[in-house]
Parts: sequence; structure tokens; C-alpha cells
Amino acid sequence: MSTFTIARLTFLEAARRKILLAALLLGLLFLIIYGLGFHFLIVETEKSVGNNNLLQLNEIRNFLLMAGMFVVNFLTSIMIVLTSVDTLSGEISSGTIQTLASKPIRRWEIVMGKWLGFAGMLTLYLLLMGGGVMVIVFLRTGYTAPHPLRALELIWLNALVLLSFSILGGTTLSTLANGVLVFGLYGIAFLGGWIEQIGSFLPNQAASHTAVNIGIITSLIMPSEALWKRAAHELQSPLVAALGFSPFSSAYYPSLLMVVYAALYTVITLTLAVLLFNQRDL
Repeated sequence: MSTFTIARLTFLEAARRKILLAALLLGLLFLIIYGLGFHFLIVETEKSVGNNNLLQLNEIRNFLLMAGMFVVNFLTSIMIVLTSVDTLSGEISSGTIQTLASKPIRRWEIVMGKWLGFAGMLTLYLLLMGGGVMVIVFLRTGYTAPHPLRALELIWLNALVLLSFSILGGTTLSTLANGVLVFGLYGIAFLGGWIEQIGSFLPNQAASHTAVNIGIITSLIMPSEALWKRAAHELQSPLVAALGFSPFSSAYYPSLLMVVYAALYTVITLTLAVLLFNQRDL
């Protein structure tokens, strides 16, 4: 019961600090801009291609949908890190965490409560952003991606990975150091993913194999980019999947084993956060 109380208080604290309001307004602004851009691009595309060329139209619709979801994945990742990076470290440095720790509440309940509060917030944000992009595309063109729910689940898991690591860093590091660490690993994973994607097209087999291995290693360190690549694979059209080329995906996409690894990564990271917070001198 204390865990859910902490989760509710975390949610209310985010609302009090106008975090939810800012995220909501920026999310709505993004959807408005995306919707207008999508509409005018589709109008010009239909004029040049013709309404009868359904295959080409659907490929363009799929490309624009994936472009929108790429931005949604990025914004969701940034939002959850910025909102959670100081949830423990900031309260420890200011001494406010002692108010909670002095009450008859176990420390693991504090960690789990805060995690649940932010997880609920990112879930609503992702439903607004990702669901909004898919609804805009469907209402304007009637097009739906091959596996939209799977893609949303993978983007959601990606955000949970970053949230758990942010909570873990907050148990031992300052807010600034924690932010640098989380964003640094996120950037390394992003770079490794693009090295793997570009390297997979190199004619030199040794260089291509090396690039793919770099992507795998960075995915093991931080599986955020691997989850997006898998989500992009679930969204891409059958033609793009057959060709194996897209700005948002590659011929090599993470297997389900990587998704399982990311889920275990989240559980282990959160468990370590609980253990370290239990040992932390407040």
C-alpha cells in the first residue's frame, strides 16, 4: 500500500512542478505540427503518384509514420530521463528524503513507488504521442502499420530501461553526474546502432562484421537503441523488410532474445537500485 502511495505522490509532485503540463502541451504541439505536415505531404504525394498506385502510396505513408514514431521514441526517452534523473539524488542532497525514510516505510517501497509513479507518467505520455501519430495517419489515409501494438510495447520497454537506470544512478550519484551517465550511455547506444546499420551495407565483410559487433556490444551495455530497431522492424512495411533498407531500420534487427535481455536488464537494474538505496547513508 505504501508503494502505491509513493507512486501517487510522485505523480502529483510531477503535476505540481508543471512537468506533466509541459509534456502535455509540447506533445499536443508536436501532434499538431506532425498532423499538418503529414496532411500536406500526402496531398502532394497523391497528386504526383495518383490514388490508384496504392503500393507506392502505402510505402510513403509507412515512411512518414515511422518518421513520426522515431521522434516519439526520442522524445519519450528524453522526457523520462529529465523527469526522473533527480528523483532520488535531488531529494537525498536536499535532505527531503529523510522525511519519507523516517516514517514506517521500507526503503524498497520508496524506490518502487517512485518507479511506478514515473512509469505511469511515461505510459500516458507514450499513449498520447505514439497513439496520436498512429491515429493521425489512420484518420487521414486509413493506413495502419503491420504491428503497431508491438512497436508501442517495445518503445515503452525502452523508456522503462532508461527509467530504471536513472533510478539506479540516483541512489549513488549526484543529479548532474547521473544525468551525464544516463544520457552518455543513451548516446553511445544510439551511435553504436547507427554504426551497425551503416556497416551492414559495407562490401568488405570484415568491416561489416566489425560494425555489427560494435552495435551488439553497445546494445548489451544499454539496450535502448536495440529496442527501437526492433520496434522499427515491427512497423516497417513488408516491401521495406524484403529490401532490407530504411533510414529507420536495417537488414539486421534485434531478435526476441534481445527483447528478453532488455526486460531482464530492467529488472536487474531496478533490483540493484533497491539494494544500493537500502545501504545508502541518508
